[in-house]
This record gives sequence, C-alpha cells and structure tokens, in this order.
Amino acid sequence: MKLMSCTTVESFLRKLVWLALLMAVPAWAQHKPSSAPAPRSAPTPHASAPAHTSTPSHTSTPSHTSTPSHTSTPSQHSSTPTHTNTMGHTNTNTAGHTNTNTAGHTNTNTAGHTSTMGHTNTNTAGHTNTNTAGHTNTMGHTNTNTAGHTSAMNSGHAAGAGHVGNRTIPGRQVSLKSGGSASIRPNGQIRSVNRNGMQISRGMHGGRTVVSTHNGVRVVSVGHRGGYVQRAYVVRGGHSYYSRTYYYHGGYRVGVYRGYYWGGRPYYGYYPGYYYHPVFYGWAYNPWPAPVYWGWGWGGAPWYGYYGAYYAPYPVYPSAAFWLADFMIAASLQASYEAQAEVGWLGPNHDDAMLVASLVAPPAPDTQAKMTPEVKQALSDEVKATLATEQAEAGKGNTGGNSGGGQPATSNEAPPALDPKFRTFLVSSDSSLVVGDGDECPLSQGDVIQRTIDKPDDDGNVNVKVVASNKNDCAVGKEGPVSTDDLQEMYNNFREQVKDGMGELAKKQGTGGLPKAPDTTTTAGDVPPPAPDKSAEKSLQDQAAAADQTEADVKQEASSGSGGGGF
Repeated sequence: MKLMSCTTVESFLRKLVWLALLMAVPAWAQHKPSSAPAPRSAPTPHASAPAHTSTPSHTSTPSHTSTPSHTSTPSQHSSTPTHTNTMGHTNTNTAGHTNTNTAGHTNTNTAGHTSTMGHTNTNTAGHTNTNTAGHTNTMGHTNTNTAGHTSAMNSGHAAGAGHVGNRTIPGRQVSLKSGGSASIRPNGQIRSVNRNGMQISRGMHGGRTVVSTHNGVRVVSVGHRGGYVQRAYVVRGGHSYYSRTYYYHGGYRVGVYRGYYWGGRPYYGYYPGYYYHPVFYGWAYNPWPAPVYWGWGWGGAPWYGYYGAYYAPYPVYPSAAFWLADFMIAASLQASYEAQAEVGWLGPNHDDAMLVASLVAPPAPDTQAKMTPEVKQALSDEVKATLATEQAEAGKGNTGGNSGGGQPATSNEAPPALDPKFRTFLVSSDSSLVVGDGDECPLSQGDVIQRTIDKPDDDGNVNVKVVASNKNDCAVGKEGPVSTDDLQEMYNNFREQVKDGMGELAKKQGTGGLPKAPDTTTTAGDVPPPAPDKSAEKSLQDQAAAADQTEADVKQEASSGSGGGGF
C-alpha cells in the first residue's frame, strides 16, 4: 500500500477545513434570525465623500473635506510633528501636523491640515489640497487641481466659475428624425433619450428609468419592476403637497411629497404621513444603556454573499442610529442585487454558480475596498440628523392652514438634498457618473456618494464624490456632476428607509437583546396619505411600452447612421 506524502495529507486536510468553514453559518448570523430588510427602490440616482474617522461608539458631523485630515501618505517624504525633514527636502509645518512632499518641492501648511504631492501647495485657510500636476491652491475647503493650474475656492464651490457639468460625455449625440435626441455610449448602448416629453435614462449596468409629465401628472418607471404616479394633492400652510402611488410586483404603496420650486426648477421632497411619539425618536437617537449584539440572519442570502467583500454589518450597536444604518445599507444592496439579476448583469444561474464555487475551492482573494468605518459613520450621522428632524416635527403637532384645491404654491426654498448639513447619500438606482472628459463609470444601489458643493450650476447639477462602491462600479475618489433632482430622490429614499427601519425597531424593541423602547405609538402628520391611485399600474405599463418602442426606434436610427450630430 502506497502511503500519502506529508504534502498530500496537508493539502487534503486544508480542503476539509475550507469545506467545513464554508458549510458553517457564522455564530452571529444564527442569533435571532430575521429576514433582510425589504428592498425599496426610488427613481433615479448618483454620488459624494466621507467624514472624520470615528468608531461606532462615537458620532461626528460629516466633514466637507474630500479626504481625511491629519494624514500622511505611505512611502513619501514627510515632516513629523517635531518638524523633522527627511531626504533633504523643504517642508514647512507651522501647526504641528503633516506635510507630504513627494517630488522634492515645497509644501507650506499654515492651518494644520494635509497637503499631498506635487510642486507647491499653499493651504492658508483650509482643509485638504490635492495637487497632482500642479501649481498653487489657495484657500477654502477642498481643492483638487489635476491640470497643473491654479484653483481658488471659497465656501466649497468648484474651481473657476464654481460650476460643474461641463465635461465631455463619451459617445455621440443623435438627432432623431421624429424629433428629440438621444445619447449613445461608445459601445452602442443607449445612455439617454429625450423625445415627446419622455426622458429615458439607462445606467451602465442596463437599468432603466423613464420619466414623463402630462397634464401635471408625473409618471416614473424603474426597470420592469414598477415605479410611481404623482399627482397634485393639497396645499397647506403655503406649501404644495403631491400624492405618489408606488406600484411594485402587484402591490401598491402611497406617500406624500412636498413641492419645492427653486432655481427655476421643481423638486419633490418626502413628507412623513405619520410620526412616532417624540420619546421614541429620543430612544433611537441617544446611546443605549449597553451595546447590543444583533444577528441579522443574512448568512445564506445570495445578495450578502455577493457583496461580502464590500460590506459587513457592525459587530455591536451602541445606539439605534448604527442599527438603522445597517438596515438601510442592506436593503439597498439587496435591491441592487435583484435589479442587476433582472437585467442579466450577474449572469445566468448566478446564485447556483456562487454556491458550487464556494464548496469546491476557497474564495479567491478580493482586492475590493470595503465600505470604511468613516463612510458608515457618516451614514449613521445622517440617520441621527433625520431622527432629530422628525422628532422636532413630531413635537410641533399639526399646523392646519388648509388652502385646498391642490394648486401649486409659489416658493423659493431649496430642496432638502442641498441642505449643507446633509452631504452623504446612498445611491438609490442604477446610474452613471461622468468623471472626466470622455470617461464614465457606473453607479448602483448601495454605493455611497458625498456632495462636495451646495449650489447647483446653471444646468441644475452639483458635484459629488464616490466614497464607497462595489467592485463593478465607480472607484472610490471619482468625482463628477449629478442632477439635483437625482440627488433629491436619493434623499427621499433615505428618509423612507429610516421610516421603515423605525417600524422594524418598533416591532423588535425589547427582543433579541434590543432594549425596550418607550411609547412607539404614531400620530398622523398634517397631510395624511391619500388612497392608492389604482390606475398607476396601467400608466406604468403604457409608459414602459412607449419607452420600449422609443428605444427600438433610436437603435434603428443610430445603427443606420441617419441620426445627425455627434460629440
């Protein structure tokens, strides 16, 4: 009988260990199993950047810098807080922080933050300056100078004229014979179509959003899963409110949205149809008596396996804000997984293939960057800000003042998505970001962006920076313009997910290790939701059919070369 070598035995034992580990469900996932949060989709998407570093047991206000302060870059010449210069270069550090000098030139940092790379960086008032080719950056918040010239920024606006959105979009523009226009990507994929009052947008993963407005009725469809129909509802306290009837997979859901007309454009912001008692918001906002261990029960879920290299929940929860942040991230990733499977992006039989691959071999190393603690902290801070807002609104009670009729009220108030205190957003649908001339990358639900400026440009766009994304999407650090309308829909989705999470907490409080909450009863808001619009299903079906035909026409014209124009 031939004996196995030591090497063969070791290899065999390693395989057995891998198989046992892969078949085992993590202990944390076995505790109080619960279903993943129900996915929620809100039409339209896009991007932004993290906050100061903090742990789950501490909170911090999201920063308006694009990179963390007080840091040094590995493998570069730097001065230490004791003003030590290495390699004979010149670093001037007057505030005891870090200057990084990689090219042997001069960095002057008088306000104690970080300068990285390049020729001369002068930071006299501010936060982070990044100069990759360049000359001088002076003043302000975050300056990014990639072309070797001078940026002068004040109050967080962009270089030069303070606007974004002037980048060259890759592909070509097609003027349609029947009127309207279409944007075609270099690979032949439709990016957008604008024809007969209908706007079609396609993300790079294939997801589609269609928007049309006729006779004051706004119809928005997302993929082939559904969408919503919005109508004027009532006017109260000088504000216009609109009803939205969402339809998904045979089910209806209604919501109320407040109208904003700002910068010559209409926007719609989520308005709670009900509020919890103020003490419940306080219970969710403040630290719990002791950290809570909570098992979500996601161990065997395909979406969780797919995003395992990108996202992991907190091991413990010092307060509800962190629990809610994980609830919302998970809901977004689950919805993203389902949406991408729907359009075939994940490939056929993806779930079965993943399971078989995990059993026969160890998982390959994944170089994808995980969602960082800083990003999760920023999302948790936004949750706390939302809880504080709703608690204040709940304490005011009904204001009355019904002017009736549902006619739009005039106002000039900025939409909530531009609130300087709210900068971090979960992307809520498949989209893309133009990150440079002729350079575009995808965004999908579960990615995280930060708004870097507060004022839109003349086209209604604001600049955002990607701070977390899964491996098939825009890389962390990419920046580009996003429409304020898209950003507002992300904000709306965020608010609704917080409300859904609070509902789950109200059900689960006092169980599975969660502390018992005070009064979880609810009271109606000023504008109770209307009954569902049962015509929404047909409206969405008709719009989807019209969009299908429009895209077929565009493909035919684009392939025949009959469309005019081009980039």
